[in-house]
Amino acid sequence: MRADDTLLARARERLFTAVLSDTLDSMGHRNQAFRPGIRPLDEALVLFGRARTGLYAEVYSVEPGENPYALEIALIDDLAPGEVPVLACQGSPRIAPWGELLTTAAQARGAAGCVTDGLVRDIKQIRTLGFPVFHGGIGPLDSKGRGKVIAIDVPVTCGGVHVRSGDLVVGDADGIVVVPVEIERRCLELALEKVEGEDRTRDELRAGTKLAEVFARHGIL
Repeated sequence: MRADDTLLARARERLFTAVLSDTLDSMGHRNQAFRPGIRPLDEALVLFGRARTGLYAEVYSVEPGENPYALEIALIDDLAPGEVPVLACQGSPRIAPWGELLTTAAQARGAAGCVTDGLVRDIKQIRTLGFPVFHGGIGPLDSKGRGKVIAIDVPVTCGGVHVRSGDLVVGDADGIVVVPVEIERRCLELALEKVEGEDRTRDELRAGTKLAEVFARHGIL
């Protein structure tokens, strides 16, 4: 079940990917973190928003008169504030779906960032814009004639994780975690409780209490 706006605001302020990953593990969802090769362009930025999926396929030509960007454009133009395009390229080293112009368009729509297991380009410009982008590599290739979106708002596997439009996507310097919408509210509640427990644990450790004693009391490490 989706969280309400108050809970989402608390989660955005207090939560981070490691505690979300731990919480998802405890709930039996142990494959919600993207592969470690999916990295942020800027580790100082945090991504928090709802997925909008795009599925790419490799191609090797463009048909005369075809607009190979048609579905890609449709997805970006339809973004609502707080949404995150999640572009599944199956880790292709031939597809760089994201660059400065899509960043500018998505940012103008109020998007919360972008996630792809493909490549990104125009990285200096994107960093200047301050838009959170997570990527599977950096390269100058245009996707035209190499890959195109074949479907939007369909279930995809991106970075090794199953993602659907509407799922909550959270990214920081440690990586990307996806919270399935069905368990979103409970996951965020439990994660916030865990953060409070970690705060108590940290305070006791700083005060000089031994790790074994603190762990026995709180069960948090």
